[in-house]
Amino acid sequence: MVGAQVAANTITSNGGNVQMMSNGNATELKLDEFRKLVGKSDGDLLKIVGVGAGAWGSVFAALLQDSYGHFREKVQIRIWRRAGRSVDKVTAEHLFEVINSREDILRRLIRRCAYLKYVEARLGDRTLYADEILKDGFCLNMIDTPLCPMKVVTNLQEAVWDADIVINGLPSTETYQVFEEISKYWKERVTEPIIISLAKGIETALEPVPHIVTPTQMIMSATGIAKENILYLGGPNIASEIYNKEYANARICGAEKWRKPLASFLRQPHFTVWDNSDLVTHEVMGGLKNVYAIGAGMVAALTNESATSKSVYFAHCTSEMIFITHFLAEEPERLAGPLLADTYVTLLKGRNAWYGQMLAKGELSLDMGDSIKGKGMIQGVSAVGAFYELLSQSCLSLLLPVDNKPVAPVELCPILKTLYKILIKRELPSEGILQALRDETMNDPRDRIEIAQSQAFYRASLLGKP
Repeated sequence: MVGAQVAANTITSNGGNVQMMSNGNATELKLDEFRKLVGKSDGDLLKIVGVGAGAWGSVFAALLQDSYGHFREKVQIRIWRRAGRSVDKVTAEHLFEVINSREDILRRLIRRCAYLKYVEARLGDRTLYADEILKDGFCLNMIDTPLCPMKVVTNLQEAVWDADIVINGLPSTETYQVFEEISKYWKERVTEPIIISLAKGIETALEPVPHIVTPTQMIMSATGIAKENILYLGGPNIASEIYNKEYANARICGAEKWRKPLASFLRQPHFTVWDNSDLVTHEVMGGLKNVYAIGAGMVAALTNESATSKSVYFAHCTSEMIFITHFLAEEPERLAGPLLADTYVTLLKGRNAWYGQMLAKGELSLDMGDSIKGKGMIQGVSAVGAFYELLSQSCLSLLLPVDNKPVAPVELCPILKTLYKILIKRELPSEGILQALRDETMNDPRDRIEIAQSQAFYRASLLGKP
């Protein structure tokens, strides 16, 4: 009987080992397949670098490190962030609590002889730096979710000059400037790198015609890298939950040459990656939902989380987003599902909704800027200005069916107009968002959608397309 139990345990144990070996073999096969596509020979490392170490950029690099980092003879995964950002004492104290609440993290730091510096920082006897703690797996914008140890580089040229894959984790407001600098280091390159942008933000340009400028377009303009080598990855996700292996999905968008191989390379059991050819439109939608997430946070705080008030706001903001997508997409109905899913998760737990809540509660002020300690860049603020400026242009005017008078599209977006007055012009307090919802002259959200569906609004030029 004992022998049978031992045999059963052995079979179970071997079965588990076989399963682990099978998963490991499958991962290595995926890596080998991608290395072959990139043209790597034996002994030539596939070099992947993340540029920017915000929450999503850090998690994305850590996911790759967890999946492929142990194949050290085949791949190198690193992340660049600027040096010199100090960790304040309050954050150092909280970080110490996080470390001591997790036995696995505590043992890892002790084993790496890295624990003492966190004790000293807790006592105020030394200063920690963001790049220093990132090496130990702590992202300054996401202290409560420890990551795996990371290879961190603070010299931009060293990080990118020979990288095969560059992951843009920068805010849209910084993307052009940093990639313009990167382009100086790529002048002697024979082969072009693959660039995956994670940025969800947009800017607006008015010349030669009004149009949106997305991070991938900024990268292409700054570097001259071929469009087929620049892709966008986005989806309804919260960075910390993805790293904790909550099920999530995303889309990688761009030319077929790389999007399908990358979808396979990036896919994990808990992280499904689909592929899509419509790069710019998905990128713009990723920026649009951040606009309305800020307003949702304000409504939640001002109404004490009233489900009724939030549903009223959701009806109006989604109708405005649908209206706007009719200007930006030839087949906007295809975007309805992905856009609403991304909006939903951002309203539930995203940093832009959190920012709106903090503003409405008075715990943050606009004078503090849109780069917030512990959260990073609030992309929705600049996106409010960009969409308002774009949709205010008289050349985009449309005829209202009632009085047949031309109006700028922004006049049919009262939520966007109110957010612009609150966040950009600073003419209204946060309570203005409730006044907009209660305005008796506001149209039924359905009317806005009917107007959008009754006219041909699509303007390819708004996305920089001929």
